[in-house]
Amino acid sequence: MRALKRVIGLMIVLIALPAPAFAAEGLNGAALSLPWAIPFLGLLLSIALGPVMFHHLWEQHYGTIAAFWAGLTVLPLIFSLGAGAAVAAVLHVMLLEYMSFIILLFTLFTVAGGILITGNLRGTPGVNTGLLAIGTMLASVIGTTGASMILIRPLIRANAGRKHIVHIVVFFIFLVSNIGGSLTPLGDPPLFLGFLKGVDFFWTARALIKETALSAGALLIAFYCLDRWLYREETVAQQNVDAASDGSVAIIGIGNIALLGSVIVVILLAASWKPGISIPFPGGAIEVQNLMRDIALLTIAMLSLKTTAPAIRAGNAFSFGPIAEVAKLFAGIFICMIPVMAMLQAGKAGAFSPLIQLISNADGSPNNAAYFWLTGLLSAFLDNAPTYLVFFELAGGDAKQLMGPLANTLSAISLGAVFMGALSYIGNAPNMMVAVVARDMGVKMPSFFGYLVWAVGILGPILAMLWYLEFR
Repeated sequence: MRALKRVIGLMIVLIALPAPAFAAEGLNGAALSLPWAIPFLGLLLSIALGPVMFHHLWEQHYGTIAAFWAGLTVLPLIFSLGAGAAVAAVLHVMLLEYMSFIILLFTLFTVAGGILITGNLRGTPGVNTGLLAIGTMLASVIGTTGASMILIRPLIRANAGRKHIVHIVVFFIFLVSNIGGSLTPLGDPPLFLGFLKGVDFFWTARALIKETALSAGALLIAFYCLDRWLYREETVAQQNVDAASDGSVAIIGIGNIALLGSVIVVILLAASWKPGISIPFPGGAIEVQNLMRDIALLTIAMLSLKTTAPAIRAGNAFSFGPIAEVAKLFAGIFICMIPVMAMLQAGKAGAFSPLIQLISNADGSPNNAAYFWLTGLLSAFLDNAPTYLVFFELAGGDAKQLMGPLANTLSAISLGAVFMGALSYIGNAPNMMVAVVARDMGVKMPSFFGYLVWAVGILGPILAMLWYLEFR
């Protein structure tokens, strides 16, 4: 908290200093070169290697390490552009993108933590597959974060005595934390950004239902076969424990289910209410409807904390540790992404020109295969929400055109962002939250690169199938 106050104070001082003009839409990415991406790569490597190579140091100081790399992004911006422009760039991304992002996650995390599923669930292949299927369907209704936080703890508890459990959490991240959220703007942040840009609320369901059902079905079948094979390898003692469970289930904390519904209502109302009033700040302006939405979401979170019985949260082993880790690391990621996203937004004039040129065919028409793979692979490491927005704009940014003649292009962007957000722990925020909760509950989760191997090995063939069927 002391460090945060110092940073805010420094920003206030720097804003007052003379600086070059700064456009609200961001930096001039065409003037930036590839070395500006070094802090972002450094933070990625820290997230990947820290828990493995210096575990105790990382656990105690991951926030400081993220702040270090963020500082290595901000300081060069100050020296090259001037203090005012650099701070404006930081305020732009933090106030217009990061704050809404983390407030929504915090609210869903808090409310979902007040819903307790009790009973003697048996961690059998059939039960596990059923829970994954339910979570996959819930994700498009209450969001990938909400569905993940409600179901991950009961799923782990149901399998607590099993020898093999890592694969269960990994498939959970694939299905519940990512692919399941592909059918509505409420499901995944990239689709919500598209909704705010004018994409019809039900367009994603109509356009992506076939690919979602095919991919989710293939993953559920693969999971059941793998889990059944591993379950047979479990000890006789463990199977006796499972056999003693009666399978009865109860849901406690119904009031929080109503609060989840209010989250959905608040988001939809804020998207439809456009009073045309904004509050300017150095680097941009906050729309009043977005500010009111964030205040309402925080109010819902506070109501959940106030009205939920402590025993319910204790039953969930609820703590703010996972959301605190996500908040600190993603604050660093959002800041370190500033020059990277600016270079991408510069299109063919930027340092990533060779990549950007791939998204257009020789006749000027969109190369949908390139949109799918580039949106997806960059989403895996840049967070899928801002990456979706970049390629949405590169495709013209006109929602009517993208839902009409260019519908296949928007499908490629949407599928790439949502599905390939599952390729790494940082591709989509719920991925990291689930991994942190699982580690806190004693699951030996794969390292950053270990998870990447799981994801490429299992999702790779499915992504190749989608490319072959839809975009080749």
